[in-house]
Amino acid sequence: MIKPDPALVLPESLGRLHFVGIGGSGMSGIARMFHAHGFVVTGSDRSDSAAVQSLRDLGIPVSIGHDAAHVGETDTLVVTGALWEDNPEYQEALRRGLPVLHRSQALAWLVRGERLVAVAGAHGKSTSTGMLVSALRALQRDPSFVNGAVIQGAGTSAAWGEGDLFVVEADESDGSFLLYDVAVGLITNIDTDHLDHYGDEAALEGAFDTFAAGARELLVLSADDPATRRLADRRRAAGSAVPMLSFGKAADADVRIVAISETGPIRYTVAVDGAEHSGELAIPGRHNALNAAGVVAVLVGLGVDAGEAVRALDGFAGTQRRFEAHGLADGVRLYDDYAHHPTEVAAALQTARSVVGEGRVIAIHQPHLYSRTQAMAGEFAEVYEHGADHTVVLDVYGAREDPIPGVTGALVVERFAGPALVDYRPDWQAAADRIAELARPGDIVMTLSCGDVYRIIPQVRAALEARTTGATSP
Repeated sequence: MIKPDPALVLPESLGRLHFVGIGGSGMSGIARMFHAHGFVVTGSDRSDSAAVQSLRDLGIPVSIGHDAAHVGETDTLVVTGALWEDNPEYQEALRRGLPVLHRSQALAWLVRGERLVAVAGAHGKSTSTGMLVSALRALQRDPSFVNGAVIQGAGTSAAWGEGDLFVVEADESDGSFLLYDVAVGLITNIDTDHLDHYGDEAALEGAFDTFAAGARELLVLSADDPATRRLADRRRAAGSAVPMLSFGKAADADVRIVAISETGPIRYTVAVDGAEHSGELAIPGRHNALNAAGVVAVLVGLGVDAGEAVRALDGFAGTQRRFEAHGLADGVRLYDDYAHHPTEVAAALQTARSVVGEGRVIAIHQPHLYSRTQAMAGEFAEVYEHGADHTVVLDVYGAREDPIPGVTGALVVERFAGPALVDYRPDWQAAADRIAELARPGDIVMTLSCGDVYRIIPQVRAALEARTTGATSP
């Protein structure tokens, strides 16, 4: 794993840029922004994808596979934290003495001098960022933005705008959210995760303290999350003069959720300064009402009328890989979700339950990171056993980590209290075939992980459709 060096002084000029791992959700958006700004951009990735093709459609050359020759006449290399240090392009840049920027540092360079709105937190960052961008566009504020997922209404994860605000999803996983000069900070929540980087919860909360202290104009925090409440108390005790607004269901929230209806798309009502305002999103999930309240709080803090803020969110259609529909196969509804922490998984399963009706929810869980799987296997088992009717567990997607002996998907399976409710199928075709045995018309089958589990959906579709044709799935 390549981490950003917080001591690195960003160069004044970047010249030609080469992105290693350009197809990633964060990297592709940043590459697109530099290209739109007139930079010469090239890239490489380990495999082809829709994101890679979209970059090629813009005229950005992308090589498949990693080779030192791909560095070419590059002046600055941009890397993702998912790379290993033995990557040949990374090593070639070091050999030549080229500047190497982590993607977060490239973004920090890009947003220099901008009035930055940074969305941070353990869960809900991408959706909240997408909501904020969509609302600002509806309000004719036309922000620039870089999100970690494609915003459905915008059709992209990143774009330059003509307005005075630049909205970014700020990633806390490696501490890189501390690189930005923040005008407005939104913290959705703070949950125990990424201890492979921070070491303990105190260090994690300390990083959020630093992020919060850097917000110059406005800080917006969850009123429901114990850790963000503690953070707010510390900011007040430190005598911070920066305005703070809170949101949530708590009685003392500045933007207080007073009603939620989750029969289909979410309808919600918030109370602000004694007046109530109701809105409706185009997506399901109780947690999205909370995300909406946080965005309303940001908009109110920016001077937008509360009623206008709620109306600006009406019809928000979500972001890719957040309860994203993938159609029907033999009467079975297929969905994908980015959930990779027990709290996120519980929310995603609750969303599926709210729309499945008489059907069942069948989950395909791809554990993400060996360290997270080792630390949270029991928590994952508990939320899946409670929230899904059946779970098929794949093997661990290691991403930036080396394997840990004895840590596989079986670790989650072994923690189920009811072994009949789960199957361990490290072979993807075996997993797809097991889904075809289990699923009935009206059920939801949902993949969950921030790894590459969405790639199994065509296999699952083929296995389900083979039931009616009598064919054997490939």
